[in-house]
Amino acid sequence: MSLALTLERSNRIITVALEKAAELGLKPLTVAVLDAGGHLKALARQDGTSTLRPEMAQGKARGAIHLGIGSRAIFERAEKQPFFVQSVNALAGGSLVPVPGGVLITTSDGEIIGAVGITGDTSDNDETCAVAGIEAAGFVARIY
Repeated sequence: MSLALTLERSNRIITVALEKAAELGLKPLTVAVLDAGGHLKALARQDGTSTLRPEMAQGKARGAIHLGIGSRAIFERAEKQPFFVQSVNALAGGSLVPVPGGVLITTSDGEIIGAVGITGDTSDNDETCAVAGIEAAGFVARIY
């Protein structure tokens, strides 16, 4: 039996991600947790973040859900095939943010059950916090 992405586990992801950010001394973050259908499950925006951060966090996670790969992989693909990623983003209504910080949430058997998108610091730091939150909630984080 696989774990479900409940509101409680979604909030745990957010809490641990923000704790990791505090530990690393990062800038204020926005964390979005989406379910497997790309729907918002939970979101937290720390004080001091800019106004577009909720959309950016969801865009990182949404890209991961829609393409079935982490946003780091999407970023790398955009460097090699910019027209492909641009076309996919157009199909998605411009809602994808193809930079690291969008991490798939999977079960131990590889089933994609959601994604986390984080924005606010460097993309690498955003991704580090997402992985920490996902793993603390008992899931497997997939960045590729």
